[in-house]
Amino acid sequence: MIYQEDITNLQSDIKEKIGQKIIVKGSLGRSRSFEKEATIEKAYPNIFVVKYEENERNVSYQYKDVLTRTVEVDVFDGESYSPLVPPILKTQKKVKASLS
Repeated sequence: MIYQEDITNLQSDIKEKIGQKIIVKGSLGRSRSFEKEATIEKAYPNIFVVKYEENERNVSYQYKDVLTRTVEVDVFDGESYSPLVPPILKTQKKVKASLS
C-alpha cells in the first residue's frame, strides 16, 4: 500500500535531484523493456518530468509509478548509479513441518 507520506518523501527526494542524471527503466509489455539515460527536469505535485538524452524528449512520470516499481529510477551520484527507491527485500516464510 502506498501512503501519502511515501509520496511526499519521494517528491522531496526528486526535487533535491533536479538536474541530475538518471537511468529510467520500465516495461513496454510482452517481455519488452527499456533503459534510457535522462535528466530530471522539473517536479510538480503529482508528476515529475525527465528529459531523455538520446532524443531530447520530455516525458512525465507519476510518483506512484516509482513507488509501485512500474518505473525504476537510478540516480547518478558522480561515480555510480544507485536506486532512488531501495529494492524490496524478499523474506521467506518458514514452514513448520508437522510430524504425524
